[in-house]
Amino acid sequence: MTLASLEQTQIAVRDMVREEWGHVLASLVGQLRDFALAEDVLQDALVAALEHWPRDGVPTRPRAWLLQTARRKAIDKLRRAANFRSKRAELTILHELDRQTRQDNVDDTIADERLRLIFTCCHPALAEATRVALTLRTLGGLTTEEIARAFLLPEPTMAQRLTRAKRKIKAAGIPYTVPEPDQWAARLGSVLSVIYLIFNEGYSAFSGDAPTRADLCQEAIRLGRILTRLVPTEPEAAGLLALMLLHDSRREARNGPKGDLITLEQQERSRWNRDLIDAGTRLLDDALAQGDPGPYQIQAAISALHAQAQSFAATDWSEITLLYNELYALQPSPVVSLNAAVALSYAQGAEAVLPMLSTLERQGALDSYQPFHAAHADILRRADRKPAAANAYRRAIALTTNMAEKRFLEGRLNSMLH
Repeated sequence: MTLASLEQTQIAVRDMVREEWGHVLASLVGQLRDFALAEDVLQDALVAALEHWPRDGVPTRPRAWLLQTARRKAIDKLRRAANFRSKRAELTILHELDRQTRQDNVDDTIADERLRLIFTCCHPALAEATRVALTLRTLGGLTTEEIARAFLLPEPTMAQRLTRAKRKIKAAGIPYTVPEPDQWAARLGSVLSVIYLIFNEGYSAFSGDAPTRADLCQEAIRLGRILTRLVPTEPEAAGLLALMLLHDSRREARNGPKGDLITLEQQERSRWNRDLIDAGTRLLDDALAQGDPGPYQIQAAISALHAQAQSFAATDWSEITLLYNELYALQPSPVVSLNAAVALSYAQGAEAVLPMLSTLERQGALDSYQPFHAAHADILRRADRKPAAANAYRRAIALTTNMAEKRFLEGRLNSMLH
């Protein structure tokens, strides 16, 4: 194996993990009814890809190759288990896998397979935060570190939660199925959270070289469309889809020609996708007309105000601040407080919100939250507090794992110091 072929294979496997992990894993969990086994055999299949693809070439249908290889790995494991324990359930799964492996259409999966797994993970037997975290790990392909960041928790704590959740699903025999409509209410909030966080990771990628991950954005929107068809009268489902469409309308404008991050203030608004803006606005109007505004509708309304503004300076920051205050009343969190402070800094000036940021800093909940330090640095810079701004930029840079964002922050710091 040449160094070049090894590097090409590693890139192919990395892309597969990023783009196809959730699809393949959802299919495997549906067949095996066992998260741990599904993850194990998928990892084994990825190792096999590293061994075979450099020699044989990357297959034309890599997802199908991975799925079939993982099935065969599962068959081997189940056969060994059946030999020693003769479990009827495992033998039943083994026979079904044998049948599926012989089929040619191994790349065909149920259209809403991932949504099915989301509903499984969001079972009421699991704690709310655990439901969302487990689904992000298994479906979104997010790392434990990325999920811990979203929940403002230490990585070991999140890892323990994920392990316990998988064990509970298996021990309790939680079915892999979309529940009947009368059971949706108990899970819908978690399902919405999962889809939102998958999109959020795509729109502001935690790691990698690019500011965004289009695959996650598009997948979250696809799931959102399916969900709105399942619950057409649920305003928050429509509000979430509207929010994602309105945000996604700006995604292309956030990427420079060399993959650099372009902030909202610097974006060329002519590059915003007007079709997505129109679609998101219509959805939002229909949702708000039902008279039951929730967090996703409020966030979509904030995004709509950005979309309607002719320029960054013409944005109605006062109205956005009021909407963040409404959001805080429904979802009190330090992250919402931070966003409200940022909006207020543009409405009343950077100096006006420094006490708010100092309070958030003393509370400590956002100490390891990179966006807090990045926002704090920018507000201090605009308030002409250069030494403090420089320290905040350095802290933000130290917490940044996305290379495009790191380059942007380093550029801001250097331009301020020179």
